Amino acid sequence: MSRTPTPVQLIIVMCVAEVLSMANGATFPALLPTFIEEWNLTKTDAGWISGIYFAGYLLAVPVLVSLTDRMPPRQIYLFCLGLSALSSLGFATVTDGFWSAMLFRTLAGVGLAGSYMPGLKLLTDHLEHLHPGRDNSRAVAFYTSSFGIGTSISFFMAGEIATAWDWQTAFGATVAGPILGGLLSVALLPREDPRPHQAPSTHLLDFRPVLRCRAAMGYVLAYTVHNFELFVYRSWLVAFLVFAAAAHPGQGMLISATAWAAIANLLGLPSSVLGNELSRRIGRHRAITIIQWTSAALACVIGFSAAGPFWLVVVLIMIYACTITGESSSVTAGVVAAAPQGYRGATMAVHSSIGFIGSFAGPLMFGVALDLTSVSGIGGDTVSSWGWSFVFSGAVVALGPIALAMLRDRPKGADE
Repeated sequence: MSRTPTPVQLIIVMCVAEVLSMANGATFPALLPTFIEEWNLTKTDAGWISGIYFAGYLLAVPVLVSLTDRMPPRQIYLFCLGLSALSSLGFATVTDGFWSAMLFRTLAGVGLAGSYMPGLKLLTDHLEHLHPGRDNSRAVAFYTSSFGIGTSISFFMAGEIATAWDWQTAFGATVAGPILGGLLSVALLPREDPRPHQAPSTHLLDFRPVLRCRAAMGYVLAYTVHNFELFVYRSWLVAFLVFAAAAHPGQGMLISATAWAAIANLLGLPSSVLGNELSRRIGRHRAITIIQWTSAALACVIGFSAAGPFWLVVVLIMIYACTITGESSSVTAGVVAAAPQGYRGATMAVHSSIGFIGSFAGPLMFGVALDLTSVSGIGGDTVSSWGWSFVFSGAVVALGPIALAMLRDRPKGADE
């Protein structure tokens, strides 16, 4: 590729790099049943380790993403890909229980904070430099969908490698992903990052211009409940499938729970892209509302479906995977479009910071819900326990359209 790539080439490079960077994203939740048994974890303990990944993200993202308004995003992006690789190496070689797992999953979250949204900023800056004023929502859709593809591959790799060898090898294999992603971006992106706007005059962590932007904050809150539901699903899916299969001993799973999880997450690519196309036709607010409320309704039956045949659980899980991710790119494209001029990085920092509160809280609160709804105190040992915990997740995501409606900036039109 030349040093003046086309928009399509830019999108491909950054999407492939994003997939590679997510190599360790789902390794822990994919192997969650193993860790629960080997380390004697409660469901609340498991929820903490799953959630701390996003707490690390949350703590780092305000600084790291805001810096992209003031310095080349590439520098932050490459440094944090290195942190992701280091976290995988540490988990594979040092981790032996709850506290060390918390440490290296936190470090992995920091790596995600400096690679996911800064990578999107890097992509949109280059696209805007090539074609100022063009609608880049499709590029955002493909990039955000790449997160799901990377997660699917992570699920699949973790299950297959751990089965063939052990969980340490599964984590060790993920060291290569972010390193390869970084090398790809260095080799194929233009040598210098464009500066589409003058650096903000406010200090680094002054988010007041963003917080005053009602349109942007509506999308931020919708993203928060989206992340709550999404990462409940990704963190607990394998454990739920294992439970559902065990509830009917005579049934076979055909393939492993991690393979089913990988397939379900792969559906995030077409559903996110198609959701963005829907929003271009009927308006972002309307599309997000339809998708999130449909997803909330499905959540109310997913957990209880474990009482039925395993094939029914799988079918519902696949449909649910589509609704969970269907509005993802529309929400992110909306907040990027609504960002105050010169504050795109800061807006994305607020988007990620507040949004990933949901990512942290979801897996943890779901684990707590499993423990609280179990008569024995051993979370997730009954269909009812899983059922009511998923209902709780659905109730949270149903709040997204309400937030969008309350903060809608009506004078700017339906899609602002």
